[in-house]
Amino acid sequence: MWRSIIIATIVTVILILTPLVKGMRFDLETGATKCITEDIKINAMTVGKYSIVKPVEGFPLSAEDRITVRVTSPLGNNYHYADRKDSGSFAFTAGEAGDYMACFWAAKQSPDKSLSIDFEWKSGLAAKDWSKVAKKGQVEMMELELKKLYDSVIMVHEEMFNLRAREEMMQHLMRSTNAKMATFSFFSLIICLSVAALQLWHLKAFFQRKKLI
Repeated sequence: MWRSIIIATIVTVILILTPLVKGMRFDLETGATKCITEDIKINAMTVGKYSIVKPVEGFPLSAEDRITVRVTSPLGNNYHYADRKDSGSFAFTAGEAGDYMACFWAAKQSPDKSLSIDFEWKSGLAAKDWSKVAKKGQVEMMELELKKLYDSVIMVHEEMFNLRAREEMMQHLMRSTNAKMATFSFFSLIICLSVAALQLWHLKAFFQRKKLI
């Protein structure tokens, strides 16, 4: 009984903590480009695969139905490039943290047509092949779930540090912004007082010339 409760708890925690798999099917017009982004943490594993859906099952795609795929990092570094392919895959460890972009482009055709593309993008724990881990180690189900839970805890721990770093960065930005606003307000007040004094001096000089005062 306790074994079942523990396993159920572990599975629930893993389902909560494990990043979702980004799987989708989208249409791409020939001559057009479509990009998809994924937020990936530094040193995280990510894998993806893509393929053009056959319009008629059992019949091959035409030679013109091909796509060009490029995956770039937040700083613009290329992690994957495939030219005129009907399917492919990529896998890499993120060297930078931020939004990675996968762009799909289909060559212009006459007449224009739409290609349906299946795309699956996994990152973090979802990118690991747990079946191979279990097979290689010949571990029991409980040990495998504990391994998943341990990796989940490590990911949450790293995420907490990332959030703390972001919070410190935001606090620094807020302090810097407040200091700049205070400086701006001070100089604005000085300028307003100077303009008011200049107007009073001008009016006084004008009335003196007119011998009104």
